[in-house]
Amino acid sequence: MRFQPASYLTFCLSVSLVLFVAQGIDGRSASYTTVEAAAQKVESIPIPGTKAFPESITSTTDGTLYVGRVGDGGIVRVTPRTAESTIFIQPGASGSRSILGVFADEASSTLWACSNDLSVLGGPATSNDTGSALKGFDLKTGDGKRSVLLPGSHAFCNDITVDAKGSVYITDSANPTILKLSPGATTFEVFARDSAFSPPQGGFGLDGIAFGSDGNLYVTTYTVGELVRVEVKDGRAGRITTLSGTHHLKFPDALRDLGDNSFLLIEGSGTLDRVVIQGDAFAVRQVHGGFATPTSVAQIGTTAWVSEGQLAFFFDPSKKNSSPSLPFRIYPVPLRAENTK
Repeated sequence: MRFQPASYLTFCLSVSLVLFVAQGIDGRSASYTTVEAAAQKVESIPIPGTKAFPESITSTTDGTLYVGRVGDGGIVRVTPRTAESTIFIQPGASGSRSILGVFADEASSTLWACSNDLSVLGGPATSNDTGSALKGFDLKTGDGKRSVLLPGSHAFCNDITVDAKGSVYITDSANPTILKLSPGATTFEVFARDSAFSPPQGGFGLDGIAFGSDGNLYVTTYTVGELVRVEVKDGRAGRITTLSGTHHLKFPDALRDLGDNSFLLIEGSGTLDRVVIQGDAFAVRQVHGGFATPTSVAQIGTTAWVSEGQLAFFFDPSKKNSSPSLPFRIYPVPLRAENTK
């Protein structure tokens, strides 16, 4: 595999100008055998677009992957068993702009996506929708279903998760809030607000989000590098705890539940990790390193698929005349037994 280390410090410094959930899969579907066999035969799968800059990645139970593109906009659909990737959601569809978080909600047949106006940094300017919004597309056809603006004039929809009742939760990286969209609702409500979520000057606040096997909600703070638990009871937020770790997280991004109080976690500094929650603390084990600004991860059976964003070339003004390594790619990483239990 070709992995390149890259610094994300320039990204954090540049974010101030505008300011990447996959479900755990238990392998019961017979199609996983085919998908995992295909994953063993490929070193990577290219993502179309010379300005794609892939961010979030999510999966469905048939082994299909969906990847949001920050640079070109739109969402790519990837079939690992054939190593093919095609544009599924066209750039600008339903007023969408740069796509960050994506989440495949099979229960409602909805592909949720975070859309943000990053035209000031070279992102797509294909519509008049300049706000930050949660977009919902039909998971089978790609047709637009929903569009809900985030509250306030200064918001940044980053990552997404969905609970068992179909409520959608998103992280707002520009504000110290986790937002919730209940089924049938047309506006967001503030699910949780805390100073621990506050973005530092010139950087991002909240980023990754996922429910744990204990039923509580976990989030990462990107620039500060923390993992935070929000206790959930009867659909309401309770005590909020910043967890202590055996390892200082460097730009923690996507967070994906593995079960048994553990998660897959992306560090923007270049690694895919396994994080195990132990009371009010967590332990970190590196699964694979050397990525060039990884942004997200999705799990299919015993394979993790990692999107390599190379986002420094997008966000850092000093690199505007430099080119990322093309084509952009997602990489399969085998998960050993010790990394999935």
